[in-house]
Amino acid sequence: MKHSRLLENFISLSTLQVANYILPLITLPYLVRVLGPEKFGLIAFAQAFIGYFNVLTDYGFNLSATRDISINRKDNDKVSEIFSSVIVIKFGLLILSLFIMTLIIFSFDKFRSEWPIYYLTFGVVIGQVLFPVWFFQGMEKMKYITFLNILARIIFTISIFIFVKNASDFLYVPILSSLGSIVAGVLALWIVFKDFGIKFRMPDFEKVKFHLKEGWYIFISTVAISLYTTSNTFILGLFTNNILVGYYSAAEKIIRAAQGLLSPVSQTIFPHVSKLMNESKDAGIKFIRRITYLIGGLSFVISLVIFILANLIVEIILGSQYTESIIILRILAFLPFLVGLSNVFGVQTMLTLNYKKAFTNIIVFASGVNIFLAIILVPIYNDIGTSISVLITEMIITISMFLFLESKGIKILGVKNV
Repeated sequence: MKHSRLLENFISLSTLQVANYILPLITLPYLVRVLGPEKFGLIAFAQAFIGYFNVLTDYGFNLSATRDISINRKDNDKVSEIFSSVIVIKFGLLILSLFIMTLIIFSFDKFRSEWPIYYLTFGVVIGQVLFPVWFFQGMEKMKYITFLNILARIIFTISIFIFVKNASDFLYVPILSSLGSIVAGVLALWIVFKDFGIKFRMPDFEKVKFHLKEGWYIFISTVAISLYTTSNTFILGLFTNNILVGYYSAAEKIIRAAQGLLSPVSQTIFPHVSKLMNESKDAGIKFIRRITYLIGGLSFVISLVIFILANLIVEIILGSQYTESIIILRILAFLPFLVGLSNVFGVQTMLTLNYKKAFTNIIVFASGVNIFLAIILVPIYNDIGTSISVLITEMIITISMFLFLESKGIKILGVKNV
């Protein structure tokens, strides 16, 4: 039964990731050519800026709330309590995000001059708050996530070709993305109440406080992660211009699409590993050891293919305007391999074994290194400097997590010793 549910969830998330991989690869070549590097870079910069508010409103619940719901999934009252508390917190953080964003936009000329794009892009944050991914993951019902996300992406993809005809139509991109996200979120909430029988109850202060505390370390680590993912595009935009942001962002989107191929494995096994570790640490480590070789092997092949075929990939997907992106793509090529391993070492192992503080410390340290490198390298080497900074940061994270587990006697790649 457990294996059949894992397989069902894996198939659902694999289908979603194939859609997430194919549909952007349909729109990306079109958008980069129609909008050009400058407008495409502006959209990427706005997405990077708004990405901070996605991190704030997520607050680590995609892991902490997933774990809590997974453990209590048979107790409907407890699940309703967790759901209600998390939703209330997320809406509070949404209001805080809107206030902070408004303050920043109208305090700095760089933001104020293009203020509509930031508000239109903010709709994605609203959609993410409405869409309880953490609930469906915890209940191990990934088919709902798959259906709703694919529906939103198909609507967005078709609409792009209908409404975006030239560079002056660039505002349609955030509008359509936000609408798709919000519609998917509303439908997701409807399913939660209708199909799962969840009852919303206004939580008391103690319950809200408990869930804030539960997600704190993951939230801090997620903030730190954004400092070497989202922040790289953001810092590049602050120091340079939208054209260079366009070159970097176009290459990065190809890398993110490649990383997305491995996401179904990660998302599927996390609730399963959480339960295994809760029941038997030995069984959990044994499972982790098997999955390490699977993810490591697949991600290495993906990275190697990108590195070797970078020239051809850029030519086919991005076009002749983006030859600058070739070297960036080659520098970033081995990110899928590094991120695949660090996900196993960090999220799947350290978090499920409750080494949350150590996990956070590693991410925070690496993020500090990344910001330091970016501030030094970006003014000198521009988009190439950003790429080097990201690569070094991911190497530090992966190696640090591996060494930490080794220091605790958890030999993921060697003989079991737990």
